[in-house]
This record gives sequence, structure tokens and C-alpha cells, in this order.
Amino acid sequence: MINKNILLGVTGGIAAYKACALTSKLQQQGANVKVIMTDNATKFVSPLTFQALSRNPVYTDTFDEKDPEKIAHIDLADWADIIILAPATANIIGKLATGIADDMISTTVLATKAPIYIAPAMNVNMYNHPSVIKNMKTLTEYGYHFIEPGSGYLACGWVGKGRLEEPETIIQVIQSHQSNGNLLAGKKVLISAGPTREKIDPVRYFSNRSTGKMGFSLAEAAAEYGAEVTLVTGPVFLDTSHKNIKRINVTTAEEMYQAMLREFPCNDIVIKSAAVADYRPKVVFDDKIKKQAGSIKFEMERTKDILAELGSKKTHQFLVGFAAETQNVLEYGKEKLHRKHLDAIVINNVSQEGAGFESETNIVTYVNRNHEEYQIPVALKSEVARQLLQLIWRDMKDEEA
Repeated sequence: MINKNILLGVTGGIAAYKACALTSKLQQQGANVKVIMTDNATKFVSPLTFQALSRNPVYTDTFDEKDPEKIAHIDLADWADIIILAPATANIIGKLATGIADDMISTTVLATKAPIYIAPAMNVNMYNHPSVIKNMKTLTEYGYHFIEPGSGYLACGWVGKGRLEEPETIIQVIQSHQSNGNLLAGKKVLISAGPTREKIDPVRYFSNRSTGKMGFSLAEAAAEYGAEVTLVTGPVFLDTSHKNIKRINVTTAEEMYQAMLREFPCNDIVIKSAAVADYRPKVVFDDKIKKQAGSIKFEMERTKDILAELGSKKTHQFLVGFAAETQNVLEYGKEKLHRKHLDAIVINNVSQEGAGFESETNIVTYVNRNHEEYQIPVALKSEVARQLLQLIWRDMKDEEA
């Protein structure tokens, strides 16, 4: 952040008070900070506070031209190396997504070519509203970067996702992204995600608890790092928003096997994070099985081992597997690393709180084929994904050297 020109946009939410700490910490990091506030933001925190913390004038009015030789919002748009919107309300997100420029922040942001980081803060129900989700997806497609809000007790009394991320975390995420923005530029990355479904009859299937969040986080992070990403996913309720991600939807283990083998040869990094069914029913019924007295049995047969097959066909690819275990976690994970000819494996204990399926967070151990272990403590899956890709990039560089 040293000597970086940071333009901080503060919009009208109770979390505006955290922007004061963010301004101070950016200053302490050596950044030059200027602040723009919406009219509603000034009702929560005085512009004088930000002026004292930033040691620069605070901008609130598009038509208040402090220097007659310059147009203020264009001058600020050109001056900024980085723009941060924190807190970002549903209102400013909606404006930017639809191209509305009716105040100092929106006119400046729409006129800049600097990277833009948005840290939302709002009620949990607002954050999950379809229109807000759509607007955030649109902005992501435009190249904006989102710093996800935290979960917890909100000022409105609700408990859930929507709390502005802490200033230290916001700075850390931006620093990480800035330093690794082109980490995987020119690389092709193949990722599998989610569960598979193995049909029993027209209305039933066998599956598992995977939501695909870890694989999708890896795909988004790889795309942000400049890679061309192919994501092969089982049936999940997740969207892909980055323009550098090609999505292939599959349902069964066999469909995922065919898709992964087809895409495998032309990729540089391959990460199999999908929870693929190990078994499927040997007989699939054409008609719905009717309820009957007593128990029912299904004979199961093995599905193809996708990861082992990829390991046997590997040429130049850096191949990474996942091991979701509940006991002897490291032992089983390392055995899988060698048996399937992997370059690295990501091991987690899915019975551990904060890790595994149906969770926003994860706790993992990354082990490469040299038996070097790296612990990633509990963190959002998006952050875990970024750290994993940095480890993969480092190991690939070591091999090339």
C-alpha cells in the first residue's frame, strides 16, 4: 500500500463507522487516502472525521468543484490507483450495476479505470435478495472485486451474513489480490466441483452433501488470478460469474469422468475437488419403485476412479486431489497422494466444525509430493481457495526450476 493512491467511497449504512478505522489503517500502511461520502453517509459519520484521519479534503457533492481548473470526479477517477467502497449498500451496488451516475461516488466510479473493491454491508435478507445478487453478479462480470461480508449479529437485530468485513481483512484481501493479480496468467486450469447423482428410478437417486462451494471458490480465484478456467460441476445451486470461466454441467459420475478426461490434455493445472460417487446402483428402474412392506436392497457397482485415471495419463499437468476424511486424516490423505500419482493433495476432516460440506468456511492441510505440509486454518472458502492456488503456483515454479 506504500504510496498507493486509495480512493475510499463511504455510503450510508451503520457500518460507516468502520470506514474510519479503515482510513486510519490505510494511512498507517503508507497509502495516500482520499474519501468520498454519500449524503446519507454523512448522517452516520461527519466528513470532518475522515478529513482528520486522511489529512485530505472529503468529497460529498458532485457540483462542489474545489479547484476550478479540474472537474473533481474525473480528477479523482484518474488519481486513484485503487478504489474501495466500504461499506457498500444495496443502493450503490444497484446504481453501479445499471450505470446510474447521480452522486459523487457513482460518477467517479463509473469514470475510473482503477481496480474497484466492493465491501458490502446490509441486512442479511437484503444481501440475499435476488435483485442484489443479480447486481453483484453483473458487477463481477464487469471486473469489480467483492470482499464478502462476515456473518454474525447485525445492527438491525438479525443474525446472518451482511456485516462489513473488518478493516484489517479488507486490506489483507486487497494486498493479496494486488500482489497475485497475474499469478496464473497464461495458465489453463481444470476444476471439478459438487456432487454427482446416481439414478435409482425416475424420482430417486444416491448423492452426497457436497454443495460445490469449495470448487466454485477455486474457479473464481483462479479466474481472478488470470487463468483460463474450465469448471466441470455436478448439480449445485451456484452461479459462475467470471468471464474467464467455462462451465460444463454434468450429473452422474460417468458424465464427470468423460468430461474431465476430454478436457484434461489441454490444461496446465487440474484440481479435482468434486465429491464423486464411488458406487452406483447396478440396476436402474424405469418406473418408480413402489413402497412395500419390509426392507429393500440395492446391489451397487463401482464407478470409474477419475483421479486415478487422470494420474495415470498425466504428462505436463500439475494434478491436485482432495481427500475428505473423518479419521486418520493425514495418513489416508498422504496414501491417496502417492497411490493416485498426484502432485499435491488437499486434506480436510469433514467432521470438524468449520470444515467440509455445507459450510461457508473450511480448514485444510495442503501436502505436496515432497511431503511438505501447509496448514490453512479456518477461513472463508474463497480465502482458502486463494491460499491453495498460491501454494500450487509456488510448487509448479519449483518444478519448472
